[in-house]
Amino acid sequence: GAVLPVGQVAAVTALVAGVMTILLGVVAKYPFAMATGLGINSLMAVTIAPQMTWPEAMGLVVLSGLVICVFVLTGIRTAVFNAVPAPLKSAIAVGIGLFITLIGLVDAGFVRRVPDAANTTVPVGLGIGGSIASWPTFVFVVGLLVTGILVVKRVKGAILIGVLFSTLLAIVVEAIAKAGPSMGTNPRGWNLGYPGVPDKVFSLPDLSLLGDFSFGAWARVPAITAVLLVFTLVLTDFFDAVGTLTGLGKEADLLDKDGQLPGIGRTLFV
Repeated sequence: GAVLPVGQVAAVTALVAGVMTILLGVVAKYPFAMATGLGINSLMAVTIAPQMTWPEAMGLVVLSGLVICVFVLTGIRTAVFNAVPAPLKSAIAVGIGLFITLIGLVDAGFVRRVPDAANTTVPVGLGIGGSIASWPTFVFVVGLLVTGILVVKRVKGAILIGVLFSTLLAIVVEAIAKAGPSMGTNPRGWNLGYPGVPDKVFSLPDLSLLGDFSFGAWARVPAITAVLLVFTLVLTDFFDAVGTLTGLGKEADLLDKDGQLPGIGRTLFV
């Protein structure tokens, strides 16, 4: 139970993201796509999950969501959102973007973690010994260039097209070059998903993780620890939403003259 199966995680993530995206359009009336928060993902995997089971960790996430709903219904969250200065909101959006960018660069092998003598993570280095000559990095660079061109040309669905193109390119490259998975021992291999022609094109998703949470964390760790973990989740989620909604609203030209997103309460609730 310490490791979650990738297929199950992908299935429930896609389902929840799809349902919440529809709600965001129907309830909040905004054309935003909902996805998992990478900041919270990191917090969960590195800090919270090692202290308890995954269902118990997810139970804390459920509690944090309920707390935020109460804040929204009472107007507290909207008041705080509107009180945060516009430059700080923009800075949060930039920070989130840089965090996601760094994750992508590391997963692509473009930059790599450089462990020191104490085996802790220190600033990254370029590729493998200063070289980015690997097939996964080649796919990353070509996919990024294609996506960038499509975005500049204002092609609808540019990022989705770029993802599909990169996926197909990775499958072709792996079939020819046989780079293999990284598995922590092959630096020139694929860090995340291993590209290959699937055994089956269509199959039913495994949704067994859906609703698999418990409130056993309160018995697993001291109550003060559980409270602080929930507080941290609430704080992380709140400022994640502040930065993301501000960045998206500005990009889509949806902010009012005061730099606020109209009807923010409904959006924050979803």
